[in-house]
Amino acid sequence: MVYRPLRYEQMMRAAEAYDVRARRMFGGMGVYTGEKMFAFLVGEDIGLKLAPEDYEQALTLPGAGPMKPDKDAEPMREYVRMPKSILDDRDSFILWVERSAGYARRKLSQTA
Repeated sequence: MVYRPLRYEQMMRAAEAYDVRARRMFGGMGVYTGEKMFAFLVGEDIGLKLAPEDYEQALTLPGAGPMKPDKDAEPMREYVRMPKSILDDRDSFILWVERSAGYARRKLSQTA
């Protein structure tokens, strides 16, 4: 059976403008734009990789926190576990996905 986190379809629809693909990893699924991973899904959680200023802002959202691939793991650097209130608000979620994918693309262009 193929593993798909509960919010997989939501994530892929929100990021479709970024020509995304997903790959299993660390017990969850990484979502990539080009060669850069910008989102991590596990269970009902979505973690987004964010620029430092967006990272700090996201952590102030009620229910947000550092993203961990599992409860005993170290937090993933630059990733914020987005709160349910954002995940359940389509427009807000898309805005955060755009910030995350845009950050990953900027980092990709800096290494090219």
